Formats: sequence, C-alpha cells, structure tokens
Amino acid sequence: MVLAMHVNEAPAPDLDAPRRSRGRPRKSADERDDGNRRQELLRVAAHLFRTQGFDATSTRDIAAAAGMRSGSPFYHFESKEALLAAVMLEGMERALQRQADAMAQAAADAQPQSLSARDCLRVLVRNHFDVLVGPESDFIPVMLYEWRSLSTSERSAVKALKDRYETVWVPVLDALHASGELSGDVRLARLLIFGALNWTAQWYRPNQRASLDALTDTALQLFLKDKA
Repeated sequence: MVLAMHVNEAPAPDLDAPRRSRGRPRKSADERDDGNRRQELLRVAAHLFRTQGFDATSTRDIAAAAGMRSGSPFYHFESKEALLAAVMLEGMERALQRQADAMAQAAADAQPQSLSARDCLRVLVRNHFDVLVGPESDFIPVMLYEWRSLSTSERSAVKALKDRYETVWVPVLDALHASGELSGDVRLARLLIFGALNWTAQWYRPNQRASLDALTDTALQLFLKDKA
C-alpha cells in the first residue's frame, strides 16, 4: 500500500523549469519564412525554366539563384519535376485571379451600362497579354513550352485550371458569333485566338515594340469585324 501511494504520487514541481506556453509551439524564424522561400523558389524556377529550358536547368542553379543551399529546394519540392508542376499551377492560379479581377474592374468602371461582348473580349485579351509578357510573366510561358515534361496526373491538374481560365472566354465568343462580329466555328476560333496570343511570349520585348494596348487593338481588328 505504501509502495502504491509512492508510485501514484505526483512529483514536486520544478520551480526553476521554464513554463511551456499554451497553444501551438512558436515557429522558428526559418519556419515563419517557409512560405516566402517557397514563393521565391517558384519565381526563380519559373524564370530559369523559361530562359534556359527545363532540361538545362538544375536544382543547383535554382538554389543558387534563390540564395539557398543546393539541397534546399528539396525541402519544399520532392523533385525538379514537382517544382515544374508547381510553377505551372502557380501560374494558372495567378492568371485566374488576374482575369477575374480585370473583368470585375471593367464591369465596375462601365456602370451603369453593362459591358458589350466586344468590350469583354478587349478586357480578356489585354489581361492575357499582361499574363504572358507583363511583370512576373515567366509562369505561363513555362506552361506553354514545357508541357510535355509533366506526368499524366500533373498535366491533368494544370489542364483543369487552364480549362477554367478559357471557360470565361466561351460565352463572350458565342455572343460575338451571334452578333456577326466573329466568323467561323467558335471552338476553332477560340483555339486560333489563343494560339496567336500565346505566340506573343516568343517575340514580344517591352519598350521595343508596340504597347500592350496597341497589341490589343490590333488583335481585335484581326479577330473581329463590324456587326453585320
């Protein structure tokens, strides 16, 4: 009985021991910076994949450009291929948000009138040029030209976001076709429009050619005609 009481007796508190804080343990400085480091890796990787190509870029190149140790990228991504997929997913997420913001802003600016289909296409085309060749625009060109380096499951994930992005264009092109401003099969026209716009990433250089507004005007002149 005495032995049992001794075993179950709570030990005396150590008054000199530091108290544990309640709730989740406090993160270290490195842990707090993980999100920023991941974003920096994505930004640097997107730029190198675009300028050097996926195959010619090593994780050591990416780590060096991000100011990290050579093995640090693997703390965030299990492989270079996983990093490539993350770059493309990040690019499509950004593109979706920018497109939604651009359409919402245009609708607000047009009040009390509503946007015409032609106005909507202008907003979509102008924003797409920003996505392709504007600031921080390395992500989508990587998706366009390194698509085959993804696994089947990674392609599926990226394609789901790409389809969401293009879906916004469908009712606009349908309305333009109905009004006689867009000729031909709407599905084929959409593919040709994106093909023409996306090629801009190969040749456009800021401050050396026409502005993005001028490109938008020219694109609409090519794609559309006056109402029938």
